[in-house]
Amino acid sequence: KTTKLILLDSLLQEIKHSPLIMSSGVAIADDCKNVFEEIKKNKTHRYCVFFIKDEKFITVEKMGGRDASYDDFLADLQSGGEGECRYGLYDFEYEHQCQGTTEVSKKQKLFLMSWCPDSAKIKKKMLYASSFETLKKSLVGVHKFIQATDASEASASEVEKQLRSTDRV
Repeated sequence: KTTKLILLDSLLQEIKHSPLIMSSGVAIADDCKNVFEEIKKNKTHRYCVFFIKDEKFITVEKMGGRDASYDDFLADLQSGGEGECRYGLYDFEYEHQCQGTTEVSKKQKLFLMSWCPDSAKIKKKMLYASSFETLKKSLVGVHKFIQATDASEASASEVEKQLRSTDRV
């Protein structure tokens, strides 16, 4: 067997014996929805980082002010350590020029990122993956959902590329 098949077989065995199949049973804390509204409507914060506390509920871990940079967001998203997963909500701004015009407009789009590095334990990855759907459904108005497992997938240029792909030309 190839290395990939062996890894896949071991992952499938772990999934079969895991209590996290289908639904994680993780709840969304009220502070998540409150901070989401503050970012979406009031523009009070640039971003927030969520984490799963005690495998029971998703809550806010950190927030960044409106002047915070994307690098600040990534630092907070990854501050839990090498094998830690997190969710991040970010109000991304960029300039857009419609085809055939000289006018440049500023765009703002909210995205929700699931950060699960390859170094995270499988049980934790599964918990975060199965709880992502619940979080997505509770945060109505997010423009794009992004899953990142390494720095290149979470980079500002990759995120902007994904957000721009939804722009009208």
